[in-house]
Amino acid sequence: MARNLRVSMPFLIVLGLAAFASAFSMRVVDPMLNILAADLKVTLQQVALLASAFTLPYALMQLIFGPIGDAVGKVRLIRFNLAMLSIGLVVSALATSHEMLLASRVFSGAFAGGIIPVVLATVGDRVPFDRRPVALSRVLLALVLGQLIGSALAGFIAELAGWREVFWCAFAVTALATLAATFGLSEESARKPLSFRDSLARYALVLRNPLSVRVYGLVAIEGALTLGVFPLVAPLMVAHGIGNAKEAGIALGAFAVGGALYTFAVPHLVRHLGLGGMVGIGAALTGGLFVAVARVEDIFVVAALFGFSGFTFYMIHNVMQILATELAPEARGSGMALFASSFFVGQASGALVLAQVAGVVGVVPMFIAAGVGLIALAAPAGLLIPRKARVTPEPHPHSEV
Repeated sequence: MARNLRVSMPFLIVLGLAAFASAFSMRVVDPMLNILAADLKVTLQQVALLASAFTLPYALMQLIFGPIGDAVGKVRLIRFNLAMLSIGLVVSALATSHEMLLASRVFSGAFAGGIIPVVLATVGDRVPFDRRPVALSRVLLALVLGQLIGSALAGFIAELAGWREVFWCAFAVTALATLAATFGLSEESARKPLSFRDSLARYALVLRNPLSVRVYGLVAIEGALTLGVFPLVAPLMVAHGIGNAKEAGIALGAFAVGGALYTFAVPHLVRHLGLGGMVGIGAALTGGLFVAVARVEDIFVVAALFGFSGFTFYMIHNVMQILATELAPEARGSGMALFASSFFVGQASGALVLAQVAGVVGVVPMFIAAGVGLIALAAPAGLLIPRKARVTPEPHPHSEV
């Protein structure tokens, strides 16, 4: 952890490209669910499973990839999983049925699970804690740009050329990231024996910190109530009579633009609000904006609201990322794996439940419910930050981070 941010910046650029590719491939399905349902001749509820088909294995595989990264080297794992994700995207582009596409999304999500959280853990290894908020925000910028371009581009390409071309585009991006990781990253960790007992010991070390359960529980709820509603954006456009896949892509792209703007505001927010203020205010504002989205029937206003909600969402999420990197520095890969697993299990479960309930009561009540839930989350989220800055398991009253 002795490395400084200046030395780490070239490394962060390539890590950012890996995060970009993973986020790009994850978000491409959301704005084109209506098109996929029509082309594959399935219901919206069935095609909505494609979102959970990626995120649920993504979440569960964190529990495997975290210890693997700690043992064999995080950079080696990033390279391998980028290559496997590329293969999964090719199969998605060639899918001839809903079942085949569903299986390819499961495969892709499983290996994508070893990219972003491992990237974040690598930043934690190489950047000191006091500089980590800015360093993580730079990787976060690449991530949200992946979401922005993936969501916005998918909607346009799907309407103009077809959904298969969307997956070919995602493959091209991921293949480029694979080459960059292969030739642009160096592994500095020696291989260690990988054992089931050691893996359990690393997870036990992380969970020994009493803050861990609260961080992981809140990030799961956050994922369910925010990204869990994304598959409902296109149906919301249709319900309000303001568009379909293209307009959904614009709204989701605006969300990512807000997230990108957030990354430049991080130093000022930390200085004026503190981590506790950022996460509490961010949850309350995001909830209010989601309630407003449910009631507005103008695409430009909806896009603006999504843009603001992207900014406020990352006020919550980035703070919890920062906390998660210090829950157990000796097992950071495992700690970030549990963090990402909690977040994406929440997202996958939220998408599944919200889509099914929306089929009965409609999409507007689901957006309102998600917004109210986030407002309710503000108080416990604001209390998440310990009174003392230290978040590592061992008590040490004279330490500062």
